[in-house]
Amino acid sequence: MLRSSRQNDFLHFREQFPFFIFEKQEYSLSERGLDVRFTFNLSGKYLFHPALFIPRKAFFPGDDVIENRLDNIIFNLGMIELISYWKATCSPTLIIKPFTLHAEQITWWKKLYFHGLGEFFYLNSIDVTVDNFMQIEVASPLALAPEKYTLDDAVIIPVGGGKDSAVTIELLGTQTGSVPLILNPRRASLETIFAGGFSRDQLIEIQRTIDPQLLRLNDQGYLNGHTPFSAMLAFASVLAAIVTGHRHIALSNESSASEATIEGTEINHQYSKSFQFESDFRAYVQRWICEDINYFSFLRPLNELQIASLFSRFPRFHPVFKSCNAGSKTDSWCGACAKCLFTYIILSPFLTEEQLVRIFHKNLFADEALKHLFDQLTGVADEKPFDCVGTIGEVNIALCETIRQSNKTLLPFLLGYYRNSVAYARFVRVDFAGELLHNSKDHHLLPEFLEILRNRIRKG
Repeated sequence: MLRSSRQNDFLHFREQFPFFIFEKQEYSLSERGLDVRFTFNLSGKYLFHPALFIPRKAFFPGDDVIENRLDNIIFNLGMIELISYWKATCSPTLIIKPFTLHAEQITWWKKLYFHGLGEFFYLNSIDVTVDNFMQIEVASPLALAPEKYTLDDAVIIPVGGGKDSAVTIELLGTQTGSVPLILNPRRASLETIFAGGFSRDQLIEIQRTIDPQLLRLNDQGYLNGHTPFSAMLAFASVLAAIVTGHRHIALSNESSASEATIEGTEINHQYSKSFQFESDFRAYVQRWICEDINYFSFLRPLNELQIASLFSRFPRFHPVFKSCNAGSKTDSWCGACAKCLFTYIILSPFLTEEQLVRIFHKNLFADEALKHLFDQLTGVADEKPFDCVGTIGEVNIALCETIRQSNKTLLPFLLGYYRNSVAYARFVRVDFAGELLHNSKDHHLLPEFLEILRNRIRKG
C-alpha cells in the first residue's frame, strides 16, 4: 500500500483552520418521513450540511411516540457524522454547541475518532497521539438524559449486500418481526433482501447525503482517507430501532474483523467492526442513549471460513451478493482488488471452480496480475490490504484446503505459486475440519441467538 507524506499539509491545515464547530442539528417528521440535517462550521470559512432521511413506511409509530424525543440519538449521529468533515483539515479544536458532553463521553469519542482514523493517519504519514490529535470543547450547558422507549423483541438486520449479511438474513430473517435495514440502498443490498424473502415495503431505508462541499475540498487536495463508516451505521441503526420500536440490532461482523491490519499495531481498517468497538458501543448506548437497545454482531462467534461454509449452502444469494468497493457503482465484482480475491479464496474450499467463475466471471487464481495482493493476503508481504478481509491464517487455511481438494496436476497460477511457498508448508497440516468447529467466546449474543447459530452449524 502506497503511503503519502502529508505531515506538512496536516500542520498547514491545522494552522489555517484552527477550529471545527458542530453548530446545530435539526429534524422534522412529515408525511414523507423523518428528515435530519446537521450544520458544521470549518473555522468560519466553510459550512457543511450533511443530511439523513428515513422514508415513512408502515412501521412508523404515531408521531407522538418519537416527536421531540430524538434529540439524543440525533446528537450522537452528528458526533459520528462530523468526523468525515473534520478530517479534511484535522482542526486542532472541535467545539460542540448543540448539547453538553460529560468527560467520560469526551474520552469515548476521542478513542473512536483516533482508532477509527488509524488507517487515515497511517496512510497519510500523519504523526499524532490520542492526546494531541484533537481537543474537544463543549459550548452548551444543555444536558441530555437517556430516553425510555417501548420496544418489542423484533430484530433489525443491517444489510450491506455481501456474504455475511446474507447469512444473517438467512438465519434470522424468519424470526417474527425481523426487518432488514440498508443505509443508502444499492442493487446488491436490495437484491440480497429480496432473495431473503423481504419486499422493499418491509425495508428500513436510511438515505445519507454527503455535502458536496466536502467532495470539492477532496478534489482540491485537502486531507482525505478512510473513516469509521460502520460506526456511522451503528448510530443510524439505533435511530432505526427507536423509530421502529425494535429492541435488537443484529450486525454481521465476524471474529476476524478484530485482527490489526498492520501487525504489531492497533491500526485496523475494520476497527468499527471489531469486538472492541462493539463492546464500547453497547456500553455507550446503554449508558447515554437507551439502556434497552441490544446492539450485537450475530456472526461474532464465527470465523470467515465458517461464514463461507454457511454461505455456500444458500445458493439463491450467490448471483446477487456483492462486496467489492471498486465495483459498487456498477454492481459488479471488479476481479482486480483485495476484496474480490479474498472472497474468491475464502469460498474456494466450498464452491466449485465453475460456481466461482459464474460469480466472478473469471478464475481469479489464474490471474498473474493479482500476485501482489495474493502475497498481502497470505502474509508474504509486510502489510495486509486495507480492506474488509479475513485473517492471514484463514486465507492460508482456505488455500491449503482448496489445493487438497483439487484433482488437477497443473494448478492455476496463484495456487501453483502458493503450493511451493513457505506458507503452504506451514499451514498444510492445519486441521481444516477443526477450524469449522471453533467458536469464539468473545461475543454479545443472548442465549436464544447463540442457539440459532449453533443449530445451523450442527446441521452441516
